[in-house]
Amino acid sequence: MPRSIATRRQALTAFASFASFPFCGLAAPRPLTDRRNANVAYGKDTLPSGIRSRYVDNNSGVRMHVLEGGFENPGRPCAVLLHGFPELAYTWRHQLLPLAEAGFHVVAPDLRGVGRSASQPVTFDDDVLPYSLLNRVSDVLGLVRALGYHRVAAIVGHDWGGPTAAWCGVLRPEVFQSVVLMSTPFGGTAELPFDTANHTRTIKPEVDIEKKLAALPRPRRHYQWYSATRGANADLWQAPQGVHDLLRALYYYKSADWAGNHPFPLKSWTAAELAKMPAYYIMDLKKGIAETVAEQMPSPEYVAACRWMTEADLRVYASEYGRTGFQGGLNRYRIFDVAGDLNIFAGRTLDVPTCYIAGAREWGVYQTPGAFEAMKRGACTKLMGVHLVKGAGHSVAEEQAEEVNRLLIEFLQRAKTAA
Repeated sequence: MPRSIATRRQALTAFASFASFPFCGLAAPRPLTDRRNANVAYGKDTLPSGIRSRYVDNNSGVRMHVLEGGFENPGRPCAVLLHGFPELAYTWRHQLLPLAEAGFHVVAPDLRGVGRSASQPVTFDDDVLPYSLLNRVSDVLGLVRALGYHRVAAIVGHDWGGPTAAWCGVLRPEVFQSVVLMSTPFGGTAELPFDTANHTRTIKPEVDIEKKLAALPRPRRHYQWYSATRGANADLWQAPQGVHDLLRALYYYKSADWAGNHPFPLKSWTAAELAKMPAYYIMDLKKGIAETVAEQMPSPEYVAACRWMTEADLRVYASEYGRTGFQGGLNRYRIFDVAGDLNIFAGRTLDVPTCYIAGAREWGVYQTPGAFEAMKRGACTKLMGVHLVKGAGHSVAEEQAEEVNRLLIEFLQRAKTAA
């Protein structure tokens, strides 16, 4: 494995994510279309007119596919929406037009290695460096420059998009003027020990959490270590149940509809505490993700009733990941920090107006003990809202679209006056 996998605890502090009938019908209905949208690369039967696809050279080596709303009127402020994994620009289908109607040019890219931004399937042996956090920020900065913007009114990130959005704000606050984090709290930048040359101190030994999890009475492993392994892509891409049912079970399992999602803060970074989370985060040692989620496949009745993830919606995800595989997303688990590159930003805070939105039944809020609290305590110095949305789990922007749209527009209006 690459050297960058070694500092796993620091990496998990930077990234904490990973996204029953009562909630299934509560999400805002997806805008239905009576005719095909010929202007989009996927979702032709589900994405309404007013949304288009475009391919943009992002100045960083990727011909990036983006979905856009509000593109008809030049000069609008820009809002950029970054998806997580396994997601697509399509994840923001409910936000594109409402934000456009609020006056924004809204841009949602398929990120590097994913969807239509992947010209061919990514392999485990491909160069992993382009997936580093700093390069992901470069991907976004290059994209907005290519689109003709010196400044971005808001950058919104869900799941894996959250750390990228946060670091866009940390590193280039003059460009990214506000940040919205969804599901993944920003626990802050690195902390480097101070004045150690002049004073002795007790150094706590690094906890080998992988070894500790494996030694539990019910042997376990963290899904992020699993996702960094060579076999993870094949496990997902060649799942016995097929990619469609794999994704159906995964999205359901992490949603508010799964009755077992009742998250709470964890006390410490220990195996016993981490093992309190569901198996989609802390897996059984001998099982892969495909086998883990297969045990939670929802019933045909649930699938037929589910409005926030219809079969037509799911076919978009399954078609794209069935075509490309999952390695482009999995690579982000393999290269959190390149030989301590992020240490040069130790002590920096996120100083632009910031908002945090997650599902009230989202375990990602707490999966890295202390990160949620650190975000509220000062990692984000202009934190203007923390919202745990009822009736939503991991896929908050899809499960409760109307409430998320209301929170987004309200924050963007406030952030404009606070900037």
